[in-house]
Amino acid sequence: MNMDDMILVSIDDHSIEPPDMYERHVPAKWRDQAPKIVRDENGNDAWVFQGSATTTRFGMAATVGWPSEEWGMSPGVFAEMRPGCFDVHERVRDMDANGVLASMCFPTMAGFNARTFTEAGNKELSFVMLQAYNDWHIDEWCGSYPGRFIPLGIVPMWDVDLAVAEIRRISAKGCRGISFLEAPHVQGWPSFLSGHWDPMLAALVEENMVLCLHIGGSGDLVRLAPEAPVDHAIVIPTQLVVLTAQDLLFGPTLRKFPGLRVALSEGGIGWIPFYLDRADRHFVNQTWIHNDFGGKLPSEVFRDHFLACFITDPSGLKLRHDIGVDIIAWECDYPHTDTTWPESPEFAWKELQDAGATDEEIHKITWQNATRFFDWDPFAHTQREQTTVGALRARSRDVDTTRMPRAEWRRRNEAAGIGAF
Repeated sequence: MNMDDMILVSIDDHSIEPPDMYERHVPAKWRDQAPKIVRDENGNDAWVFQGSATTTRFGMAATVGWPSEEWGMSPGVFAEMRPGCFDVHERVRDMDANGVLASMCFPTMAGFNARTFTEAGNKELSFVMLQAYNDWHIDEWCGSYPGRFIPLGIVPMWDVDLAVAEIRRISAKGCRGISFLEAPHVQGWPSFLSGHWDPMLAALVEENMVLCLHIGGSGDLVRLAPEAPVDHAIVIPTQLVVLTAQDLLFGPTLRKFPGLRVALSEGGIGWIPFYLDRADRHFVNQTWIHNDFGGKLPSEVFRDHFLACFITDPSGLKLRHDIGVDIIAWECDYPHTDTTWPESPEFAWKELQDAGATDEEIHKITWQNATRFFDWDPFAHTQREQTTVGALRARSRDVDTTRMPRAEWRRRNEAAGIGAF
C-alpha cells in the first residue's frame, strides 16, 4: 500500500453557508423573515435573523485559501473566501484535490447547537428556519453529491419534544447524526447527567443516528486568567473533551442507552490512554462508590460507545492499541485554520507510517471506522477504485490550491461574479 491507495473520509469539516441557502427551502409565507446576509457598517458580511446579527461570524472558520499571516478572528466577506468554503460544487473539487472521498460538515451560521435559532426570540419562526436549514443541508448541500457527504442535522434545544420530532423527520431524509453541545450545562441547559435529554437520546438510538459533539462549546468549564492570550481558546478546548467523556461514561446515560453512539469531533486522541487508565483504576480501586458498568471496565464501555477523531495526532497514533484501533477516525477540518488541506494525505500518511500502522489499521482509521460508525456506505455511489487519494487527485489536476491574500481573492472573485451576493 502507498499513500495514493488510501481512502479518506473526514468526519469533521464545516460548511460556510451561502447567502441564498434559504431561497429554496422556506415556505413562501415565511420567506421574507428568513436569515439573510447584511453588509455591516465595517464592510463585513454578517447573518442577521429576527433583527439581530448572529453571534457566529466567519473569521477563523473560512481561512483555508489565505496565507497563514492573514489568519485571525476577524470577520470578512464572501468574496474574500476560497469558493469551496460556500459553493458545494467547488467544495467537491477541493475535496478531490485533497484526495478526500467524503466529508461530514458541521454548521457555521447556525452554530454547532443551532445557537442562531435557539437565541432568537420567536421560537415558531426559529423552528421553521431550523427545519429549512436541515433541508438545505441534507437535500441541497449533501444531496448534490450523495456519495461525497455524510448528512448531519441540528435540533431545537429549547424543546426536547420538537428535537425528537426533528430527529425522526431528518432520519427519514437520510441524515446520519446530529450536532449538539458537548457540555450543555455550561450554556445554561440541563446536563447529560440530568436525564433531560433522554427522549432525544432515545430517538437517536431508535433512528440509528450518532450524537456528534464538537469541541468549542465548553470553554466556561474552566476559569482562565483574565490575561489569557487567544492561544488558550485554541489549545484548551481539545483538552476539555475529557470532561464530556466523563459526564457520559460515569453518569447514567450510557447505562440507559446501551445503543447510543457518540462521536467526539476535533478533540484528538492522545488524551484517551491516560484517561482510560485512570478511569479503570478508579473503578477497580474505589469499590465503595458502587459503580456499575455491567460487568465491564469503564474503558470497555468507552470503546463500545465512542468514536474519537483527530486531524493530526502523532502521539495518539503511536498509542493506537491502547486507545483501540477500531474507535479512531480521521478528520480534515476544512476550511478552518487547523485543516491540513490540500496536503491531508501527506500529513496522514507520514503520521501513520511513523507510528508503524499496518495497511489494515490505516484503512480502519482513514475510512472504515467512520463509515461503520455512521452506517454510511462509501461505495454506494462510487466504484471503490475511484475513491482513492490517487484516483481523486488524478481528476482534479486543474484545481489551483495556491494560497492568496484576502485582497487577491476578492479581486478575482468579484471579477468572476463569485461571492457578490
